[in-house]
Amino acid sequence: MSRIAQIEPPTATGTAAALLEQVQRTLGVTPNMTKVMANSPALLKGYLALSEALGGGVIPAAVRERLAMATAEANGCGYCLSAHSYIGANIAKVSADELERARSAESSDPHTAALLSLSNAILQNAGDVDDATLSAARTAGVTDAEIGEVVGHIALNVLTNYFNTLAQVEIDWPVVSPRSRAA
Repeated sequence: MSRIAQIEPPTATGTAAALLEQVQRTLGVTPNMTKVMANSPALLKGYLALSEALGGGVIPAAVRERLAMATAEANGCGYCLSAHSYIGANIAKVSADELERARSAESSDPHTAALLSLSNAILQNAGDVDDATLSAARTAGVTDAEIGEVVGHIALNVLTNYFNTLAQVEIDWPVVSPRSRAA
């Protein structure tokens, strides 16, 4: 049971109702996370706006899902690990092996591996990465646009990781447990 009540779409009103309708239209489902976020329409609106903006960026969906997996594992967020395992496999069509590797910020693809490594370094060091780390990413072909978006994805994923962990949102995806800690 979530620590914060879910707002069910049929009983939602005002801005919360409109936002939950938008989620349903976009995803075809209304995940529990968004139902709990609907308690603060400002939060849900901000989450959706950043998610949509980054979805239109240069980083492809399959890599975005791996970035989300790496961040969820690092933060011990079972909800996000479960959601992105499902979305990564079934929507972005990422192989099970690559999803498993992403949990350790690794990939068999050198460019994706560089993005995951950079993301992990940024996350672990609160943005204070050394020149060698940034140089290694650039040597692997990571662009300035991708660097900016990696930071955006960290912000988006930390937002959802922390929210889901704090609220103890009930997982409505096939459950994948973090290795690092129970969430």
